[in-house]
Amino acid sequence: MEFWKCFGREHRLSVLLTSSLALTAVSASAQTYNTWREYGGSADGAQYSSLRQINRANVSKLQQAWTFSTGDSRGYVFNPLVIGRTMYVLAHNNSVVALDAATGKELWSQPLHAKTLLITNRGLNYWQSKDGKDRRLIFAVDNALRELDATTGKPIESFGVGGRVDLREGLGRNPESLTLVQSYNPGRIYGDLLILGSATNEEYASGPGDIRAYNVLTGKMEWIFHTIPHPGEPGYETWPKDAWKSVGGANDWSSMALDEKRGIVFVPTASPKYNFYGANRPGKNLYGDSLLALNARTGKLIWYYQMVHHDIWDYDNATTPQLLTVRQNGRMVDAVVVANKEGFVWAFERTTGKPLWPIEERPVPKSDMPGEETWPTQPFPTKPAPFARQSFTAKDLSPFLEPAERESLLKQMAAARNGGLFTPPSTTDTVEMPGNNGGANYGGSAIDPVRGYFYVVSKDLPAMLKLTLAAEPLKTGTSEVRGRSLYEANCSLCHGDNRAGKPPAIPSLAEVSGRLSDDEIRKTIRSGKGAMPSFGQLKDPEIDALLAYLAHPERAPETVTAPAQAKPVVTDPIKAHYRSSFGFMFAESGLPVIAPPWTTLTAYDLNSGDIRWQIPLGEVPELAAKGIKNTGSHFPKINPVVTAGGLIFTGSRDRKIRALDSSTGKVLWETEVDAALEGMPAVYEIDGREYVVFCAAARSTTHTHAIPGHPASTDPIRGAYVAFALPTKETTKQ
Repeated sequence: MEFWKCFGREHRLSVLLTSSLALTAVSASAQTYNTWREYGGSADGAQYSSLRQINRANVSKLQQAWTFSTGDSRGYVFNPLVIGRTMYVLAHNNSVVALDAATGKELWSQPLHAKTLLITNRGLNYWQSKDGKDRRLIFAVDNALRELDATTGKPIESFGVGGRVDLREGLGRNPESLTLVQSYNPGRIYGDLLILGSATNEEYASGPGDIRAYNVLTGKMEWIFHTIPHPGEPGYETWPKDAWKSVGGANDWSSMALDEKRGIVFVPTASPKYNFYGANRPGKNLYGDSLLALNARTGKLIWYYQMVHHDIWDYDNATTPQLLTVRQNGRMVDAVVVANKEGFVWAFERTTGKPLWPIEERPVPKSDMPGEETWPTQPFPTKPAPFARQSFTAKDLSPFLEPAERESLLKQMAAARNGGLFTPPSTTDTVEMPGNNGGANYGGSAIDPVRGYFYVVSKDLPAMLKLTLAAEPLKTGTSEVRGRSLYEANCSLCHGDNRAGKPPAIPSLAEVSGRLSDDEIRKTIRSGKGAMPSFGQLKDPEIDALLAYLAHPERAPETVTAPAQAKPVVTDPIKAHYRSSFGFMFAESGLPVIAPPWTTLTAYDLNSGDIRWQIPLGEVPELAAKGIKNTGSHFPKINPVVTAGGLIFTGSRDRKIRALDSSTGKVLWETEVDAALEGMPAVYEIDGREYVVFCAAARSTTHTHAIPGHPASTDPIRGAYVAFALPTKETTKQ
């Protein structure tokens, strides 16, 4: 049975060649982990620091060293970069800002003038020449690569064409048809190359998720790996003929890891599109939902492993692959490990792709949708054990539900399809657990490369999927009437017929025109935001009609498109556009309908493959005030960082920063800040003093904030970067 794929002679030659080429590219950060020069701290994305001045014994003495206001109410999830004594952050309405890393004093600020509010907002890339005289910050904004001089903040106009490289070009599609290409995550620097993934939209018209490398000096694309193979490329046979011309996705929207010594970049990919219906793409669909090992210099495939065949559940590989060395059967093994939305941990030998523990192909349910050909088996790791719950039944309902709501959910679940993991979506309600926004997500894992330990955050959030045929919008009538038909065809599945949404993940659109400007709504439709995908296929006149309807829904009070039948007759499934809402299951309170814990942190020993410990992570302040703790945070994106001082630093949407004992998970120190946290902290040292800095600038989603119309849901964010350190007298003792 085929579990993994290695390209034999080509692979061996590739590794030998890239090993020699990469020796000059090895950075101090990858060897010692004592700086924070890249997203995740180092090129291998470890989210680990070897600094140990702050440790278990003294972490309780941490105090605020400095704070820097973001200067606006916009939410940020940014992971700061620290180069020497300078820190780079996002602030001031999407400006790149340089700070003194020891004091937080602003050195310079460069506005990016983003037209669509779309920027690489989780981190930046940094590159410098061998003599250190040419220093550049590299990022994407408005689907274009751009660079700034890292010393002055001035744009580098010699890069690309007029300082820009259009990322929509070179994908084999009409660039004008691609409204969303760039990722919110940065890429990886290898020598003079920037290797990038992308965040294609979630629709049928999504672009391909090809992996590309660009020259950091010229902006020229040096290589491309087609994640939807072209004719003659391995994997082409796993798709319909010429699928690369029309099918999208299979992209890396999270982050990748670089083995600089070997010259291998490890790329986690997401689902092909559309997420929940795949009649237009029968087959395994390589290289969707895969871990790719690519030659970082050439882009050639070394090996791959596919975690989900023909994905119709949106089960992306959403975390950064991470590199560590473990002891297995008496020998040291260089490994790569990645966690995904299913709740599984996947561990492989780094150079061959051989699983560290057996992976079994097991039969899974068959779809009853017209034209849908689900793959008959899916891979299941036999070890390590899952970190997330993978089933959701009536016995798992939350104890915090109101009686009437509980009764309603019991009836809905009794009528739903609920066959466990990999139950195919249908035209009837289908339980999905973990849900498509559950399991692990971006930045949600970290390693201790010295001990071979792996830490992963899980979000336990079930979903209820239901496929319906997309309604055909009207071509005639008033703007409001046409807008309502467009709303029903594109928006109602998530936001509901009454526009009430399902906060906190899906906001209410009732009176949205009073909360947001037309320009802000237009930008969100075109580029997506949060859990909302891009609807870039909508043209300006269609968006104008949608805006008219949202501003005056009373002018189009009646349903204007025929509702889809429960089991419609489909003459051509390949052209049928079935859609489902993302189906996040929240109670009326805004809390998940499943019993807590809603967030957990699991520690694995990857030498043995065993779980060391698992704890609820975070809390819901309103429940904690009543003495109800150990619930875990609610709807989180928690990005842990591990240190050699025996600590795990986390920030969460309950506005709490915590330091946990990495050997037990016990909270050793915590403090509260003025805003919620989502992003990853940075750990660094200046003049012998160790700092930990957090971006506290996310929007809270505690359940009282989630109620439609509650003032807190639109309160300005008092965002800031907050740095902590030991008192000076303590650092001199070290």
